[in-house]
Amino acid sequence: MKFIGKFFLTLLLLILLVLVVMYVLLQTSWGADWTSRWISDRTDYHLSVAKVEHDFSSPSHLILSDVTFGHDGQPAVLVAKRVDLGFTLAQFSDPLQFDSVELSGGALNVSDSSVAWPLQARRLQLSDMAIDSPHSVLPISAQRVNGGVMPWQPGVGNVLGNNASFQLSASTMVLNGVPGSNVLLQGRIDNQRLVFSNVGADLARGSMTGNAERDAQGNWRIANLRLNDVRLQSAQSLTDFLQPLLNLPSVQFERVDVTDARLQGPDWAVTDLDLSLKDLTLRNGDWESNGGSLSMNASSFINGQLELNDPIVNMDFTPEGINISQFSSRWVNGLIRTKGQWLRSNKRLTLDELVVAGLEYTLPTNWRDRWMQQLPGWLDSVAVTRFAANRNLVIDINPAFPFQMTALDGNGSNLLMARDHQWGIWAGALNFNAAEATFNRTDLRHPSLALTADSNQINVTEMSAFAGEGMLESLATVSQQPARALSLTLNGRGVATGLLHNWGWPAVPLPGTGSLQLKLDASLAAATPLRQSASGTLSVNANDQSVQQHLVNGELRP
Repeated sequence: MKFIGKFFLTLLLLILLVLVVMYVLLQTSWGADWTSRWISDRTDYHLSVAKVEHDFSSPSHLILSDVTFGHDGQPAVLVAKRVDLGFTLAQFSDPLQFDSVELSGGALNVSDSSVAWPLQARRLQLSDMAIDSPHSVLPISAQRVNGGVMPWQPGVGNVLGNNASFQLSASTMVLNGVPGSNVLLQGRIDNQRLVFSNVGADLARGSMTGNAERDAQGNWRIANLRLNDVRLQSAQSLTDFLQPLLNLPSVQFERVDVTDARLQGPDWAVTDLDLSLKDLTLRNGDWESNGGSLSMNASSFINGQLELNDPIVNMDFTPEGINISQFSSRWVNGLIRTKGQWLRSNKRLTLDELVVAGLEYTLPTNWRDRWMQQLPGWLDSVAVTRFAANRNLVIDINPAFPFQMTALDGNGSNLLMARDHQWGIWAGALNFNAAEATFNRTDLRHPSLALTADSNQINVTEMSAFAGEGMLESLATVSQQPARALSLTLNGRGVATGLLHNWGWPAVPLPGTGSLQLKLDASLAAATPLRQSASGTLSVNANDQSVQQHLVNGELRP
């Protein structure tokens, strides 16, 4: 019996000796290298460890130095100066389930979405790490990251796992394509559902705070977002800049506040923007709201050739449409002001009033083409209950027929300015007068026009102007049918006999001043040249002589 006892005691001492030798050798460079090669040769991973350390003052922790880890034949997914592995009793049944894993001074690179992580831990701690994980539920690229993830159960291509709480800070970070510095993120991941309970960052020389969440289908809910003093420059057009929002399945904004922001792109800019948005959802190219609102003002807004100064917008959103309580702006040295509503049911914009005053506006060269263009699908018609214009200057520099109207005033009531997605004067009454006007090098004084319109035709009930020492008076009708048949009579007294030549009528072989009478029929159809459709008769009397000309399809006939 003594022999058996001595035998087992000796065996136990030998086992302890072997363990001690292995423990000592494992903490040498040779032992760390041998362990790395042994794991690399027997698994699908490559592992490199420069040094292994253990301290009995922290018996449940193992320290690895200068660690490189990754899949065979693939770039390393982990490079760290120090890895602290905290052990737990659960590892007797699951050796790769650690109590804690702390990564320090390195980088996690998960750009390969096929990466499978063999380790798990109750807690992952990061210290001065870089992270690149573009394919995870939280697409992220960050530098000097500190923070933790609990529990850490990484999946294929998803370094943070599918169920975890996280708190991360970083000196710089790009999250979902949005760059920031001094970033703080707190939240959780729950089976593809991403919740940011607290977000803070320095963004574009300003600051951002907020909280939001995204569900498994990619729908976002922005509970609160505040941007202060942002100075953002983009290489994208305004449409491309906003497109990522429109590409999402849906975005629900519960509250967004922007203060003193300046945004700029290649052909657009907004300065000193203050904005408050509440309860608005963008979904499938449309919007939804039940009691939302938008209040916005800025020093300037530029989009292409459109430049607004001091724009102010206040509107409320309802399931039925939009109530515009205020829109005003300085534009081309004047002022534009309106209020009204847009209804979803008939896609009609109704302006209770529209006031334009003091404009100095040069029409774009393609304004006629824009007038004929179809309006977008969301805008079927435009109605103006009351219209007023005061002291405006309107210029058209088209060399074929330039014109200018100075001190242009006007008023209108119950106007229908667009119908079936097409601009026009479809209904209402409208009056204009100006101090002076020039139409293709012919000067007029005090021109005025009055018309009424209905679904059948436009009736010009008064059109007059002083020309030289004489006066012009005219009446006209324009059909609302596609042919746009025009019928016009024009009478002149004490006017130059060649007055109409600059307006397209052939020369009159009678000099001096006198009286004239024109009766003209033509078509204003979009695809029909006006001259080729014009037929009429001009009678001119001057110096006891008279001339009568007949025009047929734009050509003089005897």
